[in-house]
Amino acid sequence: MEIRPHRLIKRKKTKKIKVGNVYVGGDAVISVQSMTNTLTTDYVATIKQINELEQAGADIVRVSCPDEESTKSLKKITKEAKVPIVADIHFHYKRAIESAVSGAKCLRINPGNIGSKERIKEVVKAAKDYDCAIRIGVNAGSLDKNILEKFKEPCPEALIESAEQNIKLLEDNDFFNFKISVKSSDVFLAVKAYEGLSKLYDYPLHLGITEAGGLITGSIKSSIGIGKLLMQGIGDTIRVSLSANPVEEVKAGYEILKSLGIRSRGVQIISCPSCARQAFPVIDTVKILEDKLSHIKKPLTLSIIGCVVNGPGEASQTDIGLTGGGEGNNLFYLSGIPHNKVANKDIIEKVVELVESKAEEKVN
Repeated sequence: MEIRPHRLIKRKKTKKIKVGNVYVGGDAVISVQSMTNTLTTDYVATIKQINELEQAGADIVRVSCPDEESTKSLKKITKEAKVPIVADIHFHYKRAIESAVSGAKCLRINPGNIGSKERIKEVVKAAKDYDCAIRIGVNAGSLDKNILEKFKEPCPEALIESAEQNIKLLEDNDFFNFKISVKSSDVFLAVKAYEGLSKLYDYPLHLGITEAGGLITGSIKSSIGIGKLLMQGIGDTIRVSLSANPVEEVKAGYEILKSLGIRSRGVQIISCPSCARQAFPVIDTVKILEDKLSHIKKPLTLSIIGCVVNGPGEASQTDIGLTGGGEGNNLFYLSGIPHNKVANKDIIEKVVELVESKAEEKVN
């Protein structure tokens, strides 16, 4: 069953920019991003992680470039990476220029902390010369001293004013190929800042709740913040920031988009929490299937329900459904139509077989 955006979500039309071969904003799909946590100077480890992220579905990957050795390594990385690379730059304008020369397709900078207007002009020139986009990255944890003095503490108005100052710096240099983020680890602060910024500008927005935490807590905080914004039609690209394997960020990002019917990739499993009515071990079954079906890229829906109370109803809405009916009487559905019965011991094997077959059909 094809996943479609919820009819109540009307996405705000923003300017479309290009990050390598990926469009952001306008009518482009909402892209999913992540960031490497390897040392950029370790070229082998970094490209390996980028490839893992690309396999997981990352559209764009950010790489930190804190020193000249990192930007030198970036040249090798961008040549091998299959996805556009964003160079993460802080403070030193030369790192931004070196990154553009080394093949980065976007520079994540806060123009205000790059230095003088002349240095900003040099960075913008490099971005223009090497067809490189820019992300204005405003963060509640690193606001300009003058803004903090004015507002006394990080708040939505402070983040918006910081973004406005940085937008003007780029516009004054006749540069418009940029997107903006106004992140905070505080969900309410970040959401209010994005909402306010969206009303003022039509530049594409990069959504995220920064420093959200570990896998579970970070995913929950990000789902609330990013999800609330997406439901209002705000946002053109997302990153779920987790203290975890970056691949988990990509998975979480897609789960948010799947949940809102915005974008789908791989198998979406609808499953019950299980109870005394379950005819087979639902929780263990789902855990095994999540692993065994992780290689599937084509969008598919699969319902795994332990009994006949909600099973048939869920199966009627999914590509493949399984309803528990007792040993030997569990029933498979294909596109809502009863297919065949299966014994408990054969569930995993048969589900994998059906999903792979259905995925192959979609490819052809």
